[in-house]
Amino acid sequence: MNQKRILEICANSAASCVEAEAGGAARVELCAGIPEGGTTPSYGEIRMAKELTSHIDINVIIRPRGGDFLYTPAEIQSMLYDIELAKQLGVHGVVFGCLTKEGDVDVPLLNKLVAASKPLSVTFHRAFDVCRDPFEALEQIIAAGCDRILTSGQQQDAVKGIPLLAELVQRAAERIIIMPGCGVRENNIAQIEQETGAKEFHTSARSTVFSQMVYRNENVPMGSAALGSEFETQQTDRKKVSACLM
Repeated sequence: MNQKRILEICANSAASCVEAEAGGAARVELCAGIPEGGTTPSYGEIRMAKELTSHIDINVIIRPRGGDFLYTPAEIQSMLYDIELAKQLGVHGVVFGCLTKEGDVDVPLLNKLVAASKPLSVTFHRAFDVCRDPFEALEQIIAAGCDRILTSGQQQDAVKGIPLLAELVQRAAERIIIMPGCGVRENNIAQIEQETGAKEFHTSARSTVFSQMVYRNENVPMGSAALGSEFETQQTDRKKVSACLM
């Protein structure tokens, strides 16, 4: 096992947090709404993740909805309430990002969210990947006091983003952690590590879990039919987690 490689798992449930811990991951980013890119999980999900794990760090995404990262006053207040709840539940950290309508980091809002989050660890999420100027954003996020940036290098996946990821790692100069994510798998993580110099990586490491239902009415989807069968779910797989650490 590569002891220097730190793995964060994008966990979609408390059960996925259990699998991430069993596979040797250092940390999870606990999310709901994975098809939307991740939204804030419920109180119950966060609490169960804490109760069912013993030592893995749990970071909670603070994102009130899918879509862009330009937030209304009501959404901002919702984020502040969720940060307060995350602190009360004793999680390790929070994950958020915010942009202006021009595509820059919303620095006043970021400073407000970071201040509200103390003393928790703070990750700036993939809002970074749709900002106008990644190098200006890097300096602003460092100045705000964030601990890491989750990024695909402003590409569809982290392999395609290797050139920018490598430059970000160099420019960060250990002032902040650059954590490649999106499309990171056991078959490419070593390449991304070698070519970027990154030490922390973000992956889902999920497998399909089939429903135990015997009676099935497959003609009535509960959500978008494009999401697939109601009788299949995705869950982090401890074997895939372990494979990413080899």
